[in-house]
Amino acid sequence: MPAPVKLSVVIVNYNVCYFLEQTLLSVRRAVDKLGQPVEVFVVDNNSVDRSVSMVRQRFPEVILIENKDNPGFSRANNQALRVAKGEYQLLLNPDTVVEEDTFLRCCEFMDAHPDCGGLGVKMLDGQGKFLPESKRGLPTPWVAFYKVFGLAAVFPKSRRFGRYHLGFLDKDQTHQIEVLSGAFMLMRKQALDQVGLLDEDYFMYGEDIDLSYRLTRGGWKNYYYPGTRIIHYKGESTKRTSVNYVFVFYRAMVIFARKHFAPQRAGMFSLLINMAIWLRAGVAIARRFWDSAWPILLDALIIFVGMYFLKEYWEDNHKYVPTPYPSQYMLVAVPAYIGLWLGSSYLSGAYDEPTKSSRIVRGVFFGTVVISAASNFLDAWRFSKALIVLGGTWAVAAMVGRRLVQHFIQYRDLRISERRQKNIAIVGSEAESRRVRHLLEAASVQARIIGFVSPTADAAAADAPEDLLGSLRQLDEVLRIYALDELIFCGKDLSAGQIMGRMVQLQQTHPNVAFKILPEDSQYIIGSSSKDSPGDYYALDIELNLYKPQQRRAKRLVDVLLSLGLLLGAPLLLGLQRQAGGYLRNVLRVLAGRRTWVGLRYSAPRKGQARAVLSPADHAEPEGALPLTEATRRRLELLYARDYTPADDLRLVLQNLRGLGRE
Repeated sequence: MPAPVKLSVVIVNYNVCYFLEQTLLSVRRAVDKLGQPVEVFVVDNNSVDRSVSMVRQRFPEVILIENKDNPGFSRANNQALRVAKGEYQLLLNPDTVVEEDTFLRCCEFMDAHPDCGGLGVKMLDGQGKFLPESKRGLPTPWVAFYKVFGLAAVFPKSRRFGRYHLGFLDKDQTHQIEVLSGAFMLMRKQALDQVGLLDEDYFMYGEDIDLSYRLTRGGWKNYYYPGTRIIHYKGESTKRTSVNYVFVFYRAMVIFARKHFAPQRAGMFSLLINMAIWLRAGVAIARRFWDSAWPILLDALIIFVGMYFLKEYWEDNHKYVPTPYPSQYMLVAVPAYIGLWLGSSYLSGAYDEPTKSSRIVRGVFFGTVVISAASNFLDAWRFSKALIVLGGTWAVAAMVGRRLVQHFIQYRDLRISERRQKNIAIVGSEAESRRVRHLLEAASVQARIIGFVSPTADAAAADAPEDLLGSLRQLDEVLRIYALDELIFCGKDLSAGQIMGRMVQLQQTHPNVAFKILPEDSQYIIGSSSKDSPGDYYALDIELNLYKPQQRRAKRLVDVLLSLGLLLGAPLLLGLQRQAGGYLRNVLRVLAGRRTWVGLRYSAPRKGQARAVLSPADHAEPEGALPLTEATRRRLELLYARDYTPADDLRLVLQNLRGLGRE
């Protein structure tokens, strides 16, 4: 008779194939260390990034559940929990890494604490920093108020204001807590059978708070256990700084309040949360605007100040009639000049990286020509051609000068047109070091590989390779001597525990160094620079023309012009549509930036890309013909993205005029 299953691991995945691979590799090692029967489930919510095929090929031991749509986090977890047999059942995010002894230590803790219904562990971000959501308190109305209005952040260790993340509790001690994190939520099956599974009213966020609360209401205890650690690349499944995250997360809090608090308290809680939603959404929008706008606004201010002194100089020394220019010159004309100079410079690529002076000169020159030509037709606003030319010259000098100063402060050199290469060292064996080099070269990563740090070898040995920088015990010294920007750990040569230990140690002494991991036998180097940034990776991907800044601007312009034309032609084109009802909706969505006419529908688009109405694969799949395979569709989209030009969108829209109403 087979031994009973000790642990069931449930991972819900949605388009994070690279991270899921690393998670499953770490799970495999932790299962081996546990030494008892374990079942691992992956529930895929209709990913389009080849997650399913990766799991089938690399992890045949995994029980794979393929959904044909995205039913949400709670419902997907419940699909696996309903058939899971483990004495303990773990909900694990697909963007995590567990230590080799994580399952062993957690199961031992649960065995020793029969009153434990749920268990959470110490979580680190991709830089080795402690994540405060490893332990949380119940979001009562006042706790939520302190959190959403910033008092919890100002007084994180206060017993009154810091209850959301329990900042007054020592992160290195075991504590009984109220709320577990859904990124790693280990529960006793007996407790789940008693209190029920995840509440499917929550699409994403809030379900972990709800279930944690029901466990405590059922007489069980929840514990925070720092005896083992995991990395959580927080933000990879959903970008947590986005406006959409703000709405989804805080609306989940409203659902929780209405379900568990008395009606009068739920009403107050809902009011607070809705206030917080609009406050946080406004802050998120303002921050995003400011991040994009401050370089332009700073350039505008510098040019404006310079134009004032040019005007004063010209009035005093060169004006034919030495009288002041009218007030509308500085109040109206100069701001209009600056708007044209900066607008044409933006379209010329002056704000793209790396900075190129030629783009600034080209943009300002074009703006100056437009200003000079327009002033010929506006007698009331014709002030001085010389000031326009001098102003254009100053605009170039100001924009280039501002970038030189900023670049010098940051890098201590004046080579603004060069991408600064990162200094990278690899921590692993010589063989894995060569593999990392190959991956970085194939991905065209702008970096200097200084050398590698061996887990065992000594750089002083007579037969040591030339690029061996030292041994693992010398890592701190290597970072200091070579001024490294990034370390890449090789998962084949180092355990997850070793990697996490080094990350925790080094982030205290070298906080600006980034860490990434190459999992064993993987083609992807994975990491994350902070708890609020999505994880990133170096992959064997072809450089795609579609995502270059100039092409993105051109694509947006084509979308707008096409939409305006299709709006005007609606009386004629509506009759051609297979789905007439969606035609006008799509036109308006594209104008609003929520859709693009042509793009990636069968491949995973990059974050921030609008959903596509048409795919380049559509024209290759005429009505009545055999449908293309998923691989063929993705290959056609890759070719489109790699060689993209705006003319491709025009051609594909014209070829698929009958499909413009597609939802």
